Amino acid sequence: MGEATDPNSLISPATNNAGQPYREQRSVPRYNFIAHVDVIEPASDTRISARVSEISRKGCYIDVLVTLPIGTIIQLKIVRDQGSFNTRGKIIYVQEGMGMGVAFADVEEEQLKVLDSWLLEIAA
Repeated sequence: MGEATDPNSLISPATNNAGQPYREQRSVPRYNFIAHVDVIEPASDTRISARVSEISRKGCYIDVLVTLPIGTIIQLKIVRDQGSFNTRGKIIYVQEGMGMGVAFADVEEEQLKVLDSWLLEIAA
């Protein structure tokens, strides 16, 4: 949780430390998906209301002007139609002034069912 990120180690906002674009590392497909998300950073109780624009079984992309640092652990509540998906996540990359990529962590089985139902709907 207390990971420090050296800003100079970031080769590009959408790449990992090896310079490889995250989209080329994905092991599951990511889909266009528009939904509201509430982001809470528990350590400082920072709360951000934003929009999810892409989602997969392992993570999502959040459109937001003010981003949190890479490595930050967050709580997410994605709301779509009448359902919501709640989980913890970790910010894995940031595009300053645009958004941040989040990897889901410790997803409960019940929440995974909600996510899977959304993904089935999108993929159809």
